[in-house]
Amino acid sequence: MKLQSSTRFVIFVFVMLALLPWMTGSYGADLVTKVMIFAVLALSLELLVGSTGLVCFGQAAFFGIGAYAAVMLSPQDSSPSLLWLMPACIAAAALYALVVGALSLRTKGVYFIMVTLAFAQMAYYVVHDTPLGGGTDGIYLYNQPVLGSWLDLGKPMMLYGFTLASLIAVYVFLAVLLRSRFGRALAGIKVSEQRMRATGFSTYPYKLAAFVISGGIAGLAGFLFAVKDGYVNPEMLGWHLSGSVLIMIILGGLGHLRGALIGAFAFAFLEELFKSEAIFGAFAKHWHLGLGLTIIASVALLPRGLVDLPAQWRSRLVGRHSAPGAKLTDAEAGEGDRT
Repeated sequence: MKLQSSTRFVIFVFVMLALLPWMTGSYGADLVTKVMIFAVLALSLELLVGSTGLVCFGQAAFFGIGAYAAVMLSPQDSSPSLLWLMPACIAAAALYALVVGALSLRTKGVYFIMVTLAFAQMAYYVVHDTPLGGGTDGIYLYNQPVLGSWLDLGKPMMLYGFTLASLIAVYVFLAVLLRSRFGRALAGIKVSEQRMRATGFSTYPYKLAAFVISGGIAGLAGFLFAVKDGYVNPEMLGWHLSGSVLIMIILGGLGHLRGALIGAFAFAFLEELFKSEAIFGAFAKHWHLGLGLTIIASVALLPRGLVDLPAQWRSRLVGRHSAPGAKLTDAEAGEGDRT
């Protein structure tokens, strides 16, 4: 069976990521590990925003809870087992997502956005203003998880490989999920929740399940981040991180899993580019300005995200200019392209 171009692209990206540690030094591998973790976080938000139409502004809370759980549940005198620590971190984030979703999904639109933000800020202030999470100083992870004698996440190359495997597993899981009956229901809710209810669907359980799954995946990203840095602090639960992840999936292209991947890597590339003093000199200290202007230009020129760039190139090559609001072709609108 012939693979679709989107599937071939994703396979190519994963193969290049597998080979990348052999092409770059330790700094490059460490940076890409961080970007892959944020790609997992972006995929979790894509399930809500791009696939279900729920704009959540509290994704950082689930990310931070997964990270704090990794540190607080780890013994200080020995290395914890990966078999129980990682599921515990995912479960902790998913449990909080269940509570947040059960309450916030009773609202809609801007009210839903504000309620999710309020719950995220509540979690932020719990770890920021109380001794529970070490306050503003944060807490350290002294022993990285292990799996017997053959997997030690304290070793950078093993952590890189495990992070890549986690990213692939999350991507495949979401791709299969969105092609299932459950995923079709989420797509219907995104298009018209009222119409879905008219056809006999109880939309609330579907949205709540998607919210909990999204929170669990964000918790996995938080666990990986805590293991990588060996340190967590309240800023991991801040609203600015939720905003950055939302920008990633918009930049990459909403409604496409590969858009979350592209957006995460593009955002990281732009950030590192504008921070470079070798390229921008003294202007590098104002890198937020350059990054913001570039993102605004990208969204203005590519309203469907970076995933639409090849289609625009092909359109110009054949002399056909499509308007930003033009309808997708059958091939572009097919379900396989959602990956």
